[in-house]
Amino acid sequence: MPSDTPQPAFVLVRPQMGENVGAAARAMWNFGLDRMRIVAPRDGWPNPKAVAMASGAGRLLDEARLAEDLAGAIEDCDFVFATTARPRELTKPVYSPEAAMKLAAEKIAAGEKVAVMFGPERAGLENEDIARANAIISVPVNPEFASLNLGQCVLLTAYEWRRQVTEVAPVVTGLGKSDWASHADVDALVNHYEDRLDDAGFFFPPDKAPSMKTVFRNMFSRMPLTRADVQMLHGIMRQMVRWKEKRD
Repeated sequence: MPSDTPQPAFVLVRPQMGENVGAAARAMWNFGLDRMRIVAPRDGWPNPKAVAMASGAGRLLDEARLAEDLAGAIEDCDFVFATTARPRELTKPVYSPEAAMKLAAEKIAAGEKVAVMFGPERAGLENEDIARANAIISVPVNPEFASLNLGQCVLLTAYEWRRQVTEVAPVVTGLGKSDWASHADVDALVNHYEDRLDDAGFFFPPDKAPSMKTVFRNMFSRMPLTRADVQMLHGIMRQMVRWKEKRD
């Protein structure tokens, strides 16, 4: 059965190839969406090519709602978006995918049912289809090559939906098996290096040594070091000192 997660329904209007329907199902499930509706598929339904292409998301195809016409597919919806890459003569609000899915999330949270329509591969939605929508989603594609594959368009919209309902950190650093070094860890490392560099006569002349040490310490404070990094740097210095003592 479909998941209990509140979400928009994705309506594939007169899709032409089973492979693209399968790709759309896979794209939806990548981002936790499983409410697919299919309107008058050209090659009939069910479609074995769609199942093969879904690759693990076949459940969406099994549970997809099949409709003979668009009116029947969206009759229970309170708000409907139509996706298109081409300018239209119809007067409707036009949203970016991000803004559209933000609005969809707000409406669904308020208890409304929302659908997003995707047109057939060759020419997209007709004006008659778009006339049934409350708003348009326009993807900022290259005007010289505006055609988006059905699966691509579904993937893009599903991704924007996921961004609106899931906490997504813009940057995450993978620490592996280590943790970030503490100030104490870094302080001990700097002291270790300062002592050995003092022995080597690096901080010269003496009157410039304090400012050189400040710059040296500031350099380390800017580095996002892990404890493993600190251990490695301690080991490098110890080995260099041992090598120097052996040569002497």
